[in-house]
Amino acid sequence: MTNKKIELLAPAGDLERLKINLLYGADAVYFGGKKYSLRANASNFGLEEIKEACDFAHKLGKKVFLTLNIVFHNEDIEGVEEYIKQVVECGIDAFIISDPFIINHIVTNYPNVEAHLSTQNSTTNKDTVLFFKEQGVKRVVLAREVSLNEMKEIIDETQTDIEVFIHGAMCTFYSGRCCLSNYVTNRDSNRGGCAQICRFAYNLEEDDSNDTKFTMATKDLNLSRHIKDLIDIGVTSLKVEGRMRSLYYTATVIGTYRKIIDYYYENREDKEYLEEQYRILDRVANRETSSHYLLKKADHTDQYYTGRQELSNQDFLGLIKGYDKDKKILTLTERNYFKLGDIVELFTPSGRTYAFTIDKMYNENMEEIDTARHPEEIINILVDIPFEVEEYSMMRIKV
Repeated sequence: MTNKKIELLAPAGDLERLKINLLYGADAVYFGGKKYSLRANASNFGLEEIKEACDFAHKLGKKVFLTLNIVFHNEDIEGVEEYIKQVVECGIDAFIISDPFIINHIVTNYPNVEAHLSTQNSTTNKDTVLFFKEQGVKRVVLAREVSLNEMKEIIDETQTDIEVFIHGAMCTFYSGRCCLSNYVTNRDSNRGGCAQICRFAYNLEEDDSNDTKFTMATKDLNLSRHIKDLIDIGVTSLKVEGRMRSLYYTATVIGTYRKIIDYYYENREDKEYLEEQYRILDRVANRETSSHYLLKKADHTDQYYTGRQELSNQDFLGLIKGYDKDKKILTLTERNYFKLGDIVELFTPSGRTYAFTIDKMYNENMEEIDTARHPEEIINILVDIPFEVEEYSMMRIKV
């Protein structure tokens, strides 16, 4: 167990999002390879990309974790030892795993690479943590169903590094224990093929005589208002879910949690600043959020049932391509509609923000326009920005 500053751990669906999340403040990133990952539908990483990811992260003094956490069947085991060897040679810092054989193989053969027990193992008690600690596991990712009091007891009793999810999608069932996707769609959620059928809208009557639809999906997790509590009890790592999410989503979430974490370590007292960060997180996704099991047993208020709506968020206006300080021209690739008179906000990987009103803008040919209405169009905005605009900066509606 460590007394170091708490780690912010970000998801990466591809190499671009990995770089963005590290630049926006993540201390470490996790992702899957082309095999053995629970997010088979993400772009995922080949060996060359894993090597590039490790090199990029290590130059920043940050870490890289690889998920190897499917439920292994006989055919999955074939070739896994050679794959592990290749990945270790790429330079990863830890494996996120749940299979006892894989744990033993890594601990025995690669002592310089940490073994982290995946949430796929559904760990909810201190004795299980102690068992895996004896097997050489360095960190345990707790199930999302563990309360704050239970986390504290586990940390106090085991003196083991503990990682907890703080933001993102929740499974309707116990972490790592769902087979419903297999039955309904023949896609194995425990081997990377989750079809998210808990988010389907089901007919209440077999003959469709009732138009009412039934869903059983959970609201998203959001523990932003409890970061101080997690720091105080000694959690090692705060994990954000979202390898399938957009670069805007993960950049916003990671950048915002970076600010919240630093706020507490700097002993600041500015509740208005914190409330602004909470508002940003509340708007970034199209689902409602909850703290779920952290403070109480989850109930109907943490779930969606009939009448659920998920409206697409249009806050992300563009990815910045560059800024000409002399001409005061900000160039971006448009993502969503905006127009003259809109109050917008530029935000950067280093945490700087700058709000302004769009008074004048131009198309790619520097012809004056009053509306940006075509996604992927190049837009130029006249604005005087008082600081350096870094690569991967973005523009959004002012929250």
